[in-house]
Amino acid sequence: MKAVDLSTDKFKVLPQQEVLLHKFDPNFHDGYKNKKEAEKQLMQDIELLSQLQYQLYAENKQALLIVFQAMDAAGKDGAIQHVFSGINPQGCAVHSFKQPSTNELEHDYFWRHYIRLPERGKICIFNRSHYENVLITKVHPEYLLAENLPGIHSIADVNKEFWEERYKQINYFERTIVENGTMIIKFFLHVSKEEQKKRFLKRIETREKNWKFSSADLNERSFWKEYQKAYETAISKTSSDYAPWYIIPADNKWFSHVAIGNVIVDTLKKMKIKMPEISDNEKEALKLAKQELLEQ
Repeated sequence: MKAVDLSTDKFKVLPQQEVLLHKFDPNFHDGYKNKKEAEKQLMQDIELLSQLQYQLYAENKQALLIVFQAMDAAGKDGAIQHVFSGINPQGCAVHSFKQPSTNELEHDYFWRHYIRLPERGKICIFNRSHYENVLITKVHPEYLLAENLPGIHSIADVNKEFWEERYKQINYFERTIVENGTMIIKFFLHVSKEEQKKRFLKRIETREKNWKFSSADLNERSFWKEYQKAYETAISKTSSDYAPWYIIPADNKWFSHVAIGNVIVDTLKKMKIKMPEISDNEKEALKLAKQELLEQ
């Protein structure tokens, strides 16, 4: 069975790399013939992920933030469910960010994300993230008016310099997080427009999936080109050595799961997590405790 080859970092976006999504094949599946083959590899990764999470939790010095972004129906929820099925829930949290509340809009756009960052020793997953502030607001700049920003009185005030500053702010935000012990990896699940159409139709035609379909999703689909451009620019401007983007082919959900699992396991290994060591005095105390228990 062929495993995903991460030695070439084939899904990783290099710093300053210009991203053109039409050059990335959303149907790519790396030689896997079918779902069954990929699932064997995924099971291995899930087991490794469980072990590495335990070590991360025990070390209690580092943390891991995993960001998921995608067009609607690209499979973010399913990827989280499958890849993290072996994770201890005590050491992991998932946060799904919807439209900001009135209270959240009274703060800077990082605030609601910053307070959800993982504690040391834990993994945190952002299902959508601070990137919505250079994605949905890029496509619908009128939403920015609700932020009540200084100098932004109308859409006409939202110019190229505004967006360049936002990309810089995101890079500073992420660098600060990394320098304080939280590794960041970011996934863009790259689904084709045709595959999205199929998934939307399945949600409509399958009664058990009706609840997943929203007419708002269909409306946003009409802005497909605008969103693709927004993603291209955001990924190009914010993929870095310390917080890389990975463009994951997502037309085959089973492949996206194994690709994501491989990247996460590889990242945790690179973090060089060390299990805590106890002192000689503590070792002696353990021996005495053991002796006492055996004598009871």
